[in-house]
Amino acid sequence: MTYAVVVPSAGRSSLARLLRALGSGPGQLPERVIVVDDRRTADRPLALGSLPRALAARMQVLRGPARGPAAARNLGWRRATGEWVAFLDDDVVPHPDWRERLARDLALPPEVAGSQGRIEVPLPRERRPTDWERNTAGLESARWATADMAYRWSALAAVGGFDERFERAYREDADLGLRVGAAGRRIVRGERAVSHPPRSANPLVSVRLQAGNADDVLMRALHGRGWRERAGAPAGRLRRHVAVSAAGAAGAAALMARRHRLGAAGVGLWLAGTAELAWARIAPGPRTPSEIAAMLASSVLIPPAAAWHWSRGHARRGRLLRDGGRAPRPLPQAVLLDRDGTLIMDVPYNGDPDRVRPLPGVREALDRLRSAGVRLAVVSNQSGVGRGLIEADDVAAVNRRVEELVGPVGPWLVCPHAPGDGCACRKPRPGLVLRAALLLGVPAERCVVIGDIGADVEAARAAGARALMVPTARTRPDEIAAAPQVAATLQEAVDHLMSVAPAR
Repeated sequence: MTYAVVVPSAGRSSLARLLRALGSGPGQLPERVIVVDDRRTADRPLALGSLPRALAARMQVLRGPARGPAAARNLGWRRATGEWVAFLDDDVVPHPDWRERLARDLALPPEVAGSQGRIEVPLPRERRPTDWERNTAGLESARWATADMAYRWSALAAVGGFDERFERAYREDADLGLRVGAAGRRIVRGERAVSHPPRSANPLVSVRLQAGNADDVLMRALHGRGWRERAGAPAGRLRRHVAVSAAGAAGAAALMARRHRLGAAGVGLWLAGTAELAWARIAPGPRTPSEIAAMLASSVLIPPAAAWHWSRGHARRGRLLRDGGRAPRPLPQAVLLDRDGTLIMDVPYNGDPDRVRPLPGVREALDRLRSAGVRLAVVSNQSGVGRGLIEADDVAAVNRRVEELVGPVGPWLVCPHAPGDGCACRKPRPGLVLRAALLLGVPAERCVVIGDIGADVEAARAAGARALMVPTARTRPDEIAAAPQVAATLQEAVDHLMSVAPAR
């Protein structure tokens, strides 16, 4: 079992405590620890603290996009190495045996895609917990919480990772868990544990948290009516909040219209609803003067804030559903590669294996695809055979040498015909692409064709596959301009395939 740890950080001082705990204790060290610095302004380096030497050698700090934890985690896992990616929040403390237990937790059959750790929220023993502390304690029963959650790298790649339309630390983990389950993979609970001490918070923090009602609208749009039950998410009080807000607004409007009896009824319902909410939050708490004051003030503001964010969620729902640039995009099931100019240097009509030279970074790019479970094939025009310049055996010898240098990329689909032969396989015709898809058992629309000239792009389009061009010096400017997606190198092309951001 190999794994990486990804930690998105907003710059909290607790990050150093997490890293110290991660570096101590028994168990296998991660291949890499990737901290994503997701502060909007990073005027000074993150405070990582004093780290054990073995862990420090595996540390990597990446500058994040500052668009929320979903985008930060996506950046981290795509740079990760290893079979598994373990996500931790920067305000948790792994237990001393966390690494040792993680190794046991991840000894799982292939159909299991994720392992959830246990989250323990230490509450004060000398008094009742505050409303905020009870809110934090809800993490103990939350499903798929990324405060401590591990996924197979291949499972993340298969569903496209986190949905970056969830910009806050809310519902992005439930959305991912639902999509992994919908893909036929299981998520299980492990035995490892982290401690999640409640942070200090503003007395009106519960008002700010009502922004999550907008995210719930997106969850309903993406996953349907029953998403809460499938995700283990409690129903909440939104309907009550909307009713209380409506009663208050109606009462105020009636009083302004001098309809005093109706206005008094509306205001009375608003007062009753607000009082019920306040008492429901005060009763289980410490009931100190400061807590009571905070609960009274926030209970007045919570219902209208919840109703506002719910309305805002509906107003932006259509735009977010159309926002394909930030929605998760699964990896293609298969990548079909041109040979000359894409995998190896283009030597015209080459029949000599000794002249094969892989392009820089090709093996690394293909290794990433192979490790993600993406099927590969080569679709190559070899008109030198039809022209009588080389033999079919020469082409086969060159292909074998390519695989010796860059690893397995077959099956090999080769068109041996000359341009004037009128065959159905020579690119830009779709024959090679369709045959490759058939041999791989993948629908053509789930394939990506990567090549260096317009014929590769046109063959993909004709077959219904996606095309991605990696131009070379021989690629014409008009071919580049007409390509739907362009990358500078094969490595960059693979980056695009593993990212929610489309290539140009």
